[in-house]
Amino acid sequence: MDFTGKVALVTGGGSGIGRAACLAFARYGAAVVAVDRDAAAAERTVESIREEGGKALAVTADVTSTTDVQAYVRTTLEEFGRIDCFVNNAGIGGTVAPTAAYDEADFDAVIAVNVKGAFLGLRHVLPLMIEQGSGAVVNTASVAGLVATPGAPAYVASKHAVIGLTKAAAGEVARQGVRVNAVCPGPVDTVAMRRLEEQIAPEDPDGLTARNRAAQPTGRYSTPEEVANVVLFLCSDLASNTTGAQYVVDGGRSATGTAAPTSAR
Repeated sequence: MDFTGKVALVTGGGSGIGRAACLAFARYGAAVVAVDRDAAAAERTVESIREEGGKALAVTADVTSTTDVQAYVRTTLEEFGRIDCFVNNAGIGGTVAPTAAYDEADFDAVIAVNVKGAFLGLRHVLPLMIEQGSGAVVNTASVAGLVATPGAPAYVASKHAVIGLTKAAAGEVARQGVRVNAVCPGPVDTVAMRRLEEQIAPEDPDGLTARNRAAQPTGRYSTPEEVANVVLFLCSDLASNTTGAQYVVDGGRSATGTAAPTSAR
């Protein structure tokens, strides 16, 4: 788990799992680029890293924009010269509604960020890693990429797609020394999860939170740091022959069929 001399690029690095991954990479020696469409959030992540003596850079970007994706890749190379670890994490949850009533614009927005954003990241980072002859990518999927969650058709579809992208890319670049895996969080204790619960049960979000946590086999949600630990493992030399896989971090939810909200960053 030594990332000294390596460069980690993390999208959605301003909060939740992305922020936790940025901080963890820095603590293990990596230079970090935190990408987020929320400039202030990315800067807060970078400030935290620098306060601990680490090297970090914040980049504002919309992951659905080819121009922005090319820019965050170019900026990383200009600042640090290479990309060793790419955490393709930016995503949104979308609204909660049944498929038969789901708003088309909301569907398009979720697919754009979660699927096109992930694709564009792969499209513009993988060529650099192939040229280097090394690199590790972790795409943030979800247990929603493995099992359905009623009321979240766009999110479920998008996360199934992320797992598909992971497998396709992994098979394409394995012989070039590049690994591509996915992490599949279940419910995670983040601000985004809280907002999701407020959307589902605006009259009693605290009660919904308590019920969902109690329904988890472990009795609680995962922390962003617990997901980040798996991300770092997949990017490390400890996982040197692991590619095309999806690692679940959900407190036993998918193993037992427990009904609960999907992951949120």
